[in-house]
Amino acid sequence: MDHLRKPEPNHQPLDLSAQVEQVLHTHVKQGEHLCIALSGGVDSMVLLDVLAIFSRQMQFTLSTVHVNHGISNNATRWSQFCCERSYDYGVSISVTYLHVRKARGVSLEASAREQRYRVFSEVSADYVVLAHHLDDQAETLLLQLLRGAGIRGLSGMPVIRQQQQRHRAKLLRPLLNVSRHQIERYAQCNNLTWVVDESNDDTAYDRNFLRHEVLPVLKKRYTNYAKTLTRTSRHLSEASALLDELAEIDSERCMVSGQLDLSCLRRLEAPRVKNLLRYTLVRQGIQLPNTGTMENLTQQLLLMRDDAQLRVDLVDYEIRCFKGAVYILHKIESAPIQAHERYLIDSESVIWNDEIGQEMQYAYGKIEFSWSESQGICRKKIASRLLAIRLRVGGESFKPACNRPNRSLKNLLQEAFIPPWHRKLLPLLFCEDRLIWVPGIGIDCDFQVKSGEMGVLPVWHPMKITKPGKCKDF
Repeated sequence: MDHLRKPEPNHQPLDLSAQVEQVLHTHVKQGEHLCIALSGGVDSMVLLDVLAIFSRQMQFTLSTVHVNHGISNNATRWSQFCCERSYDYGVSISVTYLHVRKARGVSLEASAREQRYRVFSEVSADYVVLAHHLDDQAETLLLQLLRGAGIRGLSGMPVIRQQQQRHRAKLLRPLLNVSRHQIERYAQCNNLTWVVDESNDDTAYDRNFLRHEVLPVLKKRYTNYAKTLTRTSRHLSEASALLDELAEIDSERCMVSGQLDLSCLRRLEAPRVKNLLRYTLVRQGIQLPNTGTMENLTQQLLLMRDDAQLRVDLVDYEIRCFKGAVYILHKIESAPIQAHERYLIDSESVIWNDEIGQEMQYAYGKIEFSWSESQGICRKKIASRLLAIRLRVGGESFKPACNRPNRSLKNLLQEAFIPPWHRKLLPLLFCEDRLIWVPGIGIDCDFQVKSGEMGVLPVWHPMKITKPGKCKDF
């Protein structure tokens, strides 16, 4: 099969440019940077040709990004083609090479898409411009419908969307109201060349099966089915937006100190609880669970006792309850400490030599020290002595209040409402063999600085979880 195609021009193009121009004038400002997701296919090549013209007229910066998934034997050839065409148009290109593996329970197509969008989230630009068009929108609606998606899933692709991280480039789709037929006629009339992905003919993929087997039959009876289905998506998008507004109202009422309050959830009907849970998960960039898991989670939250234990698995995340609050945790936050991490923690120690700005590293964060008047650790008590971070092993005692007796650390952590999964990760600061500081609890009475004196104040900085399986430095 030919993988480069250059057909003879035979028709005048429809008003594709005018539709793209309208989107650009609505969303793009002079001087902004647009980066085209360039696959080399006819859709993205038409997008490159049109935006190259408007970039000069509207004075915005244009570049391209190409993702080589490594799935096809022609992938390297396509990458070379995209580089050559970008050079022809005088725009810079960034190529990312991936090795896509099929995850358990996830199609190869879905895995490739997830990794592709992860690349887009790292692009340094104002917009990542995608070549999705009217027929893509119709196909997406049908696929989602056949998968049993809810209103959010049936809303289709928006013209513009903010990625999960607010500082990332927005996704822009200026061809959403343009049909595949319009795109192909534009390419023909402008003598464009493009590559053809042989997998587009493989009906083993759901989208290709719809495109080649189902939609041609549908088109015989419903000529304008693509526009009709897109209109349906817009209606559902409006309904989804209204549900988000309702969820935002419920979130303001039920969110306490960053966690959903269980007693507030129980005052809502089950559909509103599910709507709020979906809204909360989406805002945190977490993949929504299937219908059965969501139903089970909602029922447990509404029926469980206040002191009952709850743990619902969401792939990279899990939902737990503690003291009437619902916690959505990355599994790194609640996972057992591994052997190598124990070694890291147990071996982290330093001789205190009156050095402020000193840090002590920890598997899930770090401790910084600073001077503070009338609070902190007495510097004389720790001078030239060994400070060490250790994990809680059980049986520790502690006396943070001088007017109260020595108490078990276990009881102090319970009274401070520190969740069980956080207790096992807390860095305990020891001076020799004496526990002298616990984050969230305080400093041992015998080591506290006197009023008016300068003390050594330890501050705990936990590591921030930013992506599934990845952590961000402090």
